[in-house]
Amino acid sequence: MATTSDEQAAGQHYLVCGIQDCQKNGQFYCNDCHQPMCEQCKDKHRKSPNNKNHDIVLYRQRKHQLPIEKCKLHPTKNVDIFCRECKTPLCLKCFLGKDHKGHEFDDLEEIYAEKYALWQGEFSKIQKYFLPTSEDLKTDIEEDVIEIKKIMECIRTSMKAEAESLKNLVDEVTSENIEHTHTMEKSLLQMLKSQETTYNDYIKYLGKMSEKFQEYLSTTNKKLMSSKILKLKTIPETSKPVQPVFTPGQFNRDDVAKLLGILNIPNTEPEKRKIQPMEAVSTPMKFTEKQMEQSKEKSDMKQTLSLSSSVTKVREYSVPGVYSACHVSADKSGRLWVSDFGSLVQTDLQGKLLQNIQTSGRDDGYHTATQDRGLIYTDRYKKVIYRITSDRKITEFIKTGDWEPVSVHSSRINVDILVGMYKDRDRMMKDEEAKVTRYNKAGKEIQNIQRDNQGQELYDYPHYITENINGDICTSDYDKKAVVVVNKSGQHRFSYTGQGSVFRPYGICTDVLGHILVCDDVSETVHLLDQDGGFLSVILSEQQGIELPRGVCVDDENNLYVGQLRTNPVTVYKYLE
Repeated sequence: MATTSDEQAAGQHYLVCGIQDCQKNGQFYCNDCHQPMCEQCKDKHRKSPNNKNHDIVLYRQRKHQLPIEKCKLHPTKNVDIFCRECKTPLCLKCFLGKDHKGHEFDDLEEIYAEKYALWQGEFSKIQKYFLPTSEDLKTDIEEDVIEIKKIMECIRTSMKAEAESLKNLVDEVTSENIEHTHTMEKSLLQMLKSQETTYNDYIKYLGKMSEKFQEYLSTTNKKLMSSKILKLKTIPETSKPVQPVFTPGQFNRDDVAKLLGILNIPNTEPEKRKIQPMEAVSTPMKFTEKQMEQSKEKSDMKQTLSLSSSVTKVREYSVPGVYSACHVSADKSGRLWVSDFGSLVQTDLQGKLLQNIQTSGRDDGYHTATQDRGLIYTDRYKKVIYRITSDRKITEFIKTGDWEPVSVHSSRINVDILVGMYKDRDRMMKDEEAKVTRYNKAGKEIQNIQRDNQGQELYDYPHYITENINGDICTSDYDKKAVVVVNKSGQHRFSYTGQGSVFRPYGICTDVLGHILVCDDVSETVHLLDQDGGFLSVILSEQQGIELPRGVCVDDENNLYVGQLRTNPVTVYKYLE
């Protein structure tokens, strides 16, 4: 339960003035009396002669009161003095004793306040500079990892393409060479065939000549003597073919490596990551009344706004087309989007129906108004996020893969899209996952938030989501029974678990002062928290006619819209002034 004891005021709508019977907003603090004061009581307090030297500051710049600690030597006395020489805290009785006679002393409360401010300043530096900057650097590294993987994959693809190209060239040249062997073989064989024919013809010629000689040899001497002498043709001359010779190519592994290219890292100095300089994260300052008045004069509307002394109902109107007002989004045009189980409608501020869209939505924060007067909504079963433009055109915006998008918020700081997601890997084994994903305005995934620094799951079912003025991402997690808040880098800041034994959060929103407003299904109330998760008050309850609050949002005029289960009127309240 993220609370601050001195800021709790159950049933109140702000920090109450500590002056008796005054119920106004205690925005100032007397460091001498240790009590909050409203502006009027602060002025009266200052006018009293007894209080004219009292140190009065803004409540957030107050000195923290010294914790009560009993003296070990005098158990009935409180320790509130510090002996410089002995370097030990004392009570009044110790101070008056002989052991510390002539010593120099300090007000222990002053030392405590200084130390508290110092360590609070260091803590603030961690939260506001060191952690976010380190997370940004870590994100930078993660982006570099993705980039390196992409580059190496491209290089591998290029290498394979080069190798394939070389293989194709080798195959092409080899094919040409083999074809050349066939041509050469055919030519040589034709030459040898011709020579074979020559000898075949000559052998036939010899056969005929042999027959003639045998004929002459079998005749009479007279005929033999009178016949012409036959001369034989000489044996034809032929040449042996010159045998082809294959000379292997002269190459080695290095030659092939050169052909395929070389991979290396350029010999250049690595670029150092840019670390943003730490802005002045100062410790709480002490303001004079004159400085406070000057600051007040220079402040804008945001700074002059404060919690009203009472919550005022402005108006109420029924929303046609829905049975319940489970989630409410107010857009820049002054119109309202309201949803229940399957219906998403747009109305004007008089309750006139302008659009009616059938969806797969349930009692989750599955739609969000955008800065360009449009709307973004999720379809958890199709695993798609849709965009509606100001001209009522519906387009598919983002596909979420295996994850069911259950809640969505359009940032007013940088127009990023924050989506609460859920994945049921094995329903029988109850094996489930949840996360928050950030997309840029183009729908590109740029951040995933799922676990804390110890590796523990942050979310179970983030069914409503919003963003605070400091960039904190605030989710209402029904199964976790908590409001889970992380900073813009995804670092877990705190979890708020309500004020009772059971807390079931639903609709959640923030306002211009950084307050967090969240509906509790169990107590049927709306809780008001400060920016750090400290409980301030139950701002709406049954006393204001609230039953089963579900959806809440604050518009640009600081009006609070509240929707409820099992009834379709939306009620509008003023709680800032």
